[in-house]
Amino acid sequence: MSFFEDIAAGLDSDGIESRVNGDTMFVPITSDLEIQFVEIDSLLPAANVYIAAANVDEDDEEFEAVLVSVVFSVEDAVAAVAKHVATDQVVTVLRDLLEGTDERIQDLEFFQDAVNANLVRAEVGQNSELQVLVEVEDGVPTATVNFIAIGESFEELIDQAIEELWESDGDAVLSEEDRQRMFADLTAEIEFATDEVLDLGTFTDFDRLFDVLSLADDQAEDWEAQLVPFDDEEFDEPDVYDLFVDDSVEDDDEDDLDDDLDDDSDDDDFDDDDEDNDEDD
Repeated sequence: MSFFEDIAAGLDSDGIESRVNGDTMFVPITSDLEIQFVEIDSLLPAANVYIAAANVDEDDEEFEAVLVSVVFSVEDAVAAVAKHVATDQVVTVLRDLLEGTDERIQDLEFFQDAVNANLVRAEVGQNSELQVLVEVEDGVPTATVNFIAIGESFEELIDQAIEELWESDGDAVLSEEDRQRMFADLTAEIEFATDEVLDLGTFTDFDRLFDVLSLADDQAEDWEAQLVPFDDEEFDEPDVYDLFVDDSVEDDDEDDLDDDLDDDSDDDDFDDDDEDNDEDD
């Protein structure tokens, strides 16, 4: 079998369709996107991997395929397709969140994090937000959801951070992008110190993800009222039995006590014998 035939068989086992035209294999990812394998060595074997717009005439002047990797085995080729399929699913979910395309999240206005493009946020309740991190984990598109109840002093700390930022860098020439990045770093540190976090779970079923986000929006005010800061100083550490205590020390003490009791008993017997002898005399 040829290299492309082997790749086609590997993809078919995963339920992925493909077609071959000359020295190029086409693997559709979505209706608008496809992966192209172009064989460059049939003996090694080896093939260039391109990402391209689907259903575009190769003679089209605007047609452009981007080289993204090179594969040397069927396993590499199947893994490359799986990676790009997963990445496209992540992009699709992030776009749905940001654009609010699903009716279940129409009341939520997500915005992209300034530092992590895979993290989106939405303000909920009185002073809280939902955070959704969508990324590929072990080849699987995954969304991790957290409900963040921001502490009461958050706004004061933000104002202080802004003041310090502008005062400390008053003489420096910073671009707007630099200032936004510095501000994002400051707010991240403040949030870490003041936020109460409710872990809502990790999801690979994105239909269930939207159900959870809708529920979180409904429960936001109730959750933030119940998420109060935990003060360690208000609670004493519980007494915990040390499983690693050396029991031999306690056993030795008990043995010594038993020996002492035995000695006392022997002394009493000796005293009784003396009294008997005195009476006989």
